[in-house]
Amino acid sequence: MTTTDAADATGEAPSQAPPAPHPGHGPHDEHQVYGYHKSKDEHLKRLRRIEGQIRGLQRMVGEDVYCIDILTQVSASTKALQAFALQLLEEHLRHCVADAAVKGGAEIDEKVEEAKQAIARLLRT
Repeated sequence: MTTTDAADATGEAPSQAPPAPHPGHGPHDEHQVYGYHKSKDEHLKRLRRIEGQIRGLQRMVGEDVYCIDILTQVSASTKALQAFALQLLEEHLRHCVADAAVKGGAEIDEKVEEAKQAIARLLRT
């Protein structure tokens, strides 16, 4: 059982610590531009829509909606998050990995490994 599968005594999933920032990729690197930058507003809009879906799930449970109807909404929310993740991964490959490939050296190996690990995490969900 992983930390994302488990729930504590309150029924809440335990929080997972965010990954440590990579050198040169932290919140204090004001000049760093990531692959999703051009689509940032679209991504935020999409995430707000997903947030609304999750709030809808809370409402449905609170109103004792039929189980299958809730599961249908869970499926839709999951698909929306997966689509967001795939878009973000594509932008990472096109921008961050491609940029590292142009620069060459060890950075390309690091970026490919990061992408591989991100894909592995997505496949586990």
